[in-house]
Amino acid sequence: KGAIWYQGCSNAERAHQYQDLMRLLIDDWRQLWGYDFPFYITQLANYTKRQTEPCESSWAELREAQAMAAQVVPDTGMAVTIDIGEADDIHPRNKQDVGKRLALQAMNKTYGMKVICDGPVYEGYEVDGNVIRIHFSSVAKGLVANGDKLEGFTIAGADHKFHWADAKIVGDCVEVSCKDVPRPLAVRYAWANNPLGNLYNTAGLPASPFRTDAWPGVTCK
Repeated sequence: KGAIWYQGCSNAERAHQYQDLMRLLIDDWRQLWGYDFPFYITQLANYTKRQTEPCESSWAELREAQAMAAQVVPDTGMAVTIDIGEADDIHPRNKQDVGKRLALQAMNKTYGMKVICDGPVYEGYEVDGNVIRIHFSSVAKGLVANGDKLEGFTIAGADHKFHWADAKIVGDCVEVSCKDVPRPLAVRYAWANNPLGNLYNTAGLPASPFRTDAWPGVTCK
């Protein structure tokens, strides 16, 4: 009927290549089986020691490649698991919630059931003075923070140095700013191997990590 896929950590140092590999694998399997069956990807969970400062991350880039593959290949979807991994176990024990989130993908996209299957999905951004406004789809009945305030957002200006940012929910958007970045250009969310990040929709599903930039070799502060 379909396939589910949970892999990627061994490819983390080749994230750009992974998007093409994922697409080629799906196309090949569908040709071998003789029909375009659904294919659902599990995005890599959080892993290793929690990062407490903005940083570069090969695992974040791999998660981005997984999300991009799920966006461009027909009849695919992705379950986000950024909140149910374990710092010291590359094979986290909580498989039940992984299965539930994959099941939501199949229920919605394969069986046509009216269930929310995705957390907030980054759609675009706009700069408004010292604020960057991030737009999301798949917000269910709204965006929510799982905690007292939003965490996990960083922001950078022309020097490409990322700083922790203040973030607040405004309708179906998140407004991001930082007093140290008066002229912001880019935002990242949950961008680390084991990131901070607590943005959800009212269906209880987490937002996938994302970045608005495509800067190579940036520095973080």
